[in-house]
Amino acid sequence: MRRNDERERSNSRMKHKTRYRTIWLSDIHLGTKDCRVEPLLEFLSSFECDHLYFVGDVIDVWSLRRKWYWPTSHNHVVRKIIKRDVKGTQITFIPGNHDEVFRDYDGMTFGGVSVHKQAIHTCADGKRLLVLHGDEFDAVVTNAKLITAVGDWLYYVLLWINRGLNQVRRLFRRPYWSLAGYIKNKVKSALQFVNNYEGYVARAAREAGVQGVICGHIHRPEVRMIGDILYCNCGDWVENCTAIVEHDDGRIELLDLKHPGRHRKPTREKAAPQPISDPALQPLGHP
Repeated sequence: MRRNDERERSNSRMKHKTRYRTIWLSDIHLGTKDCRVEPLLEFLSSFECDHLYFVGDVIDVWSLRRKWYWPTSHNHVVRKIIKRDVKGTQITFIPGNHDEVFRDYDGMTFGGVSVHKQAIHTCADGKRLLVLHGDEFDAVVTNAKLITAVGDWLYYVLLWINRGLNQVRRLFRRPYWSLAGYIKNKVKSALQFVNNYEGYVARAAREAGVQGVICGHIHRPEVRMIGDILYCNCGDWVENCTAIVEHDDGRIELLDLKHPGRHRKPTREKAAPQPISDPALQPLGHP
């Protein structure tokens, strides 16, 4: 009887899974204490899709080199990803700067997961999207390794402080709050960096002859038009718990899994006019 009940519950969950044509996830940072692994596992169990992209920084090799941290729950994530291939999902992994060691395996397939530095995805409605992590458009990461290392350390200090703050908030039944996200939204230079980054990524898509771009890297989820380019950033699973999805009709949407239903932006939504200072509208130069 117990086995029959478990089978019925499993079949019920399968029937209620959400169907997407494509899903993009980035900046999961497995191997760190700050990875929001529980909501991630719940999300990975909640959908069916034809294509599944991991857009960089899935495994935080930088953090693992400093101190090994790999709980059983992180193994569960890897197992769920590999099981997707058995169910017929096409899985593509595009390494980021935190797991750049995997870029040496460009074009190879492991356990049903294909590794590529970049990819072009064709949506159901025919629009073509450039898929990349985006760290190549971060001048600090590409040109100043020491500054990058210091910045990465400071970021994890912020996350360490944030863990303590959110433990206190949970005692008072308050929702998760991101200190790093708050600082990034308040500091003018950080906002300027984000605007420049988005512009450079959009320009790369335009030069590639596609209609849009899917990226990650800056932990800032977004779906909006930059000029004539659809700019989509997957966000992350440290501060935001977000994903980009494609519906069967080709619509692109940003999902906020931390606040379901609150932050959803289909491509039909009108974007605000872009200022003339937007880097995407300027002559080509290096970031």
